[in-house]
Amino acid sequence: MQLDEIVDRRVPAQFKTVSPKILYFGNPVALISSVNQDGSPNLAPMSSFWALGWTMVLGISEGTQTLGNLRRRGECVLNLPSPELWRQVERLAPLTGKYPVPPDKRMRFHFERDKFRASGLTPLASERVSAPRVLECPAQLEAAVRRIHSLGLSDKSGPDGAAAVEIEVLRVHIREDLVLDRDHIDPQSWQPLIYNFRHYFALGRELGKTFRAEI
Repeated sequence: MQLDEIVDRRVPAQFKTVSPKILYFGNPVALISSVNQDGSPNLAPMSSFWALGWTMVLGISEGTQTLGNLRRRGECVLNLPSPELWRQVERLAPLTGKYPVPPDKRMRFHFERDKFRASGLTPLASERVSAPRVLECPAQLEAAVRRIHSLGLSDKSGPDGAAAVEIEVLRVHIREDLVLDRDHIDPQSWQPLIYNFRHYFALGRELGKTFRAEI
């Protein structure tokens, strides 16, 4: 088919052009743990990341404690919570490890030094990095920062802009009951927490599998 063969069949009531505040069309949630300048752990929720092989790219707002920690220490743990942990994730949402709280956050966020205690989650020592894992999360990915790319200023990403943080996953820890064999994660047992336009969801039933599936 050529472009000039496409027939314009638009129906006025079928689509609307909109300007949503966010474009989270069902993103997995992660809790990213890092180490503060004084050596204490920081824990923050995020839902802007994607993976290709063992490389992952994280979207993080400028001016956050997490991004400062990644620039300084060059390491983190990406902890993936299951749906039943959504309340613990939400407890972290209005907290910031940055003191004093940035002016643009003071109306909705407040400083919290011990985010593990505040969220009711448990720190677990990592094997390759100094940042702790989250015991309750069924998947924990220890990682090293490889590059940080500025995304520039944008009224859609906050007053300070955002950065794309490229990380290399060094070690993957999966809860034992989710592992089918040595290196496969059971897709029917694994349930990520999904952030869908600022609401939390779990996955629905399986619809099928791609031709590249090995199990």
